[in-house]
Amino acid sequence: MIRVVLADDQSLVRGGFRALIDSEPDLEVVGEAATGDDAVRLALDLLPDVVLMDVRMPGLDGLEATRLIVADPAASGVHVVMVTTFELDEYVTEAIRGGASGFLVKDTEPEDLVRAVRVAAGGDALLSPTVTRRLLARVADATRDVDPVPGLADLTPREHEVLVEVAGGLSNEEIARALYLSESTVKTHVSRVMTKLRARDRAQLVVTAYEAGVVRPGWGRGH
Repeated sequence: MIRVVLADDQSLVRGGFRALIDSEPDLEVVGEAATGDDAVRLALDLLPDVVLMDVRMPGLDGLEATRLIVADPAASGVHVVMVTTFELDEYVTEAIRGGASGFLVKDTEPEDLVRAVRVAAGGDALLSPTVTRRLLARVADATRDVDPVPGLADLTPREHEVLVEVAGGLSNEEIARALYLSESTVKTHVSRVMTKLRARDRAQLVVTAYEAGVVRPGWGRGH
């Protein structure tokens, strides 16, 4: 059973998310928080698999709450998915650096929300649906500066290829098909890239790839 905590100051939003999540046989809402402080407390007390975290809440906001949760060693298995709106693009990279595993918009399709919870609980980053890649691309396009990234020069050519595909939002299975590799080999490459670039998860790899100029907004296959 995947255990979920909902953090949003709007009870109507929490109620809608709860009804949807609890209707799934493998998902369960174990707590609700209306403030960032309560979200941190519940996350550290209950150690859920996933926290759906609103960006804007009274007092401690979702960004700082995420940092506090991720910084606690006891919560290493807790994955935070930010719930945001399109006008909050400027928070995307900050949230990912803070440890968020992905993003949803509040009017997301029900099946996308359920998928997001399952993907995050599995330890992967929510880089689909397309909205997340679009948000990341907007931030990268706005900042444009290419920053030196420690460890980037240590990547092998194959690891560099895998990084580009991860930045494009491809899953391990999709990367395996694109590069004619086994899925287990792709997993190994992704793990090594994360270690070399000191990335917590795939979401941080995407931001790193954009910031380092490995990929640019609007790039697709065939770049």
